Amino acid sequence: MSRIGKAPIKIPEGVKAIIQNNKIIVSGKDGELSYVVNFGITVQEKDGFLIVNRKNDTKEQKSLHGLTRSLLNNMVIGVTEGFKKELQVIGTGYGAEVIGPWLKLNVGFSHDILLEIPEGIKVEAQTVPRREQGPLGVQANIIVHGIHKEDVGKFAAEIKKCRPPMNYATGKGIRYKGEYVRIKPGKVGATT
Repeated sequence: MSRIGKAPIKIPEGVKAIIQNNKIIVSGKDGELSYVVNFGITVQEKDGFLIVNRKNDTKEQKSLHGLTRSLLNNMVIGVTEGFKKELQVIGTGYGAEVIGPWLKLNVGFSHDILLEIPEGIKVEAQTVPRREQGPLGVQANIIVHGIHKEDVGKFAAEIKKCRPPMNYATGKGIRYKGEYVRIKPGKVGATT
């Protein structure tokens, strides 16, 4: 049996889980999420826990067992606490700002980049004061949060893709908070 799949999911207070045929609806204080369970996987509610079972021991069923349990657990966490990703904008003159349903990035191009914020996602952009920029020179912090883990991660990756950290320069660009970027010496530094 899958070690992940067999672990029961505790339903916290204030969270409702509704099981309709092969569809699971989880609702809480932050919103509502739903998931359609794959064929051969069953979910039942028992004593305040969600329990995921599988029909047989084929390789496909084993992998779907753990996947389903992880997705349902993320749904429960999402409607209670939510998920967030923090990014840092590093580089002289770089910045970020939220304008209505758009995130405006100024990351060294001749034009600003406008990204539409997806529905269900909240974005905060904070300019870092000069005295708090630290050794990296962080110009702005971007915080992406929402109840759906996949959507939060996808939008954070889309922001980072606009200007990934440069390995051959000072590491300027957009990176996740706490991410280590290895700076390479370049051609001139390698020959000396």
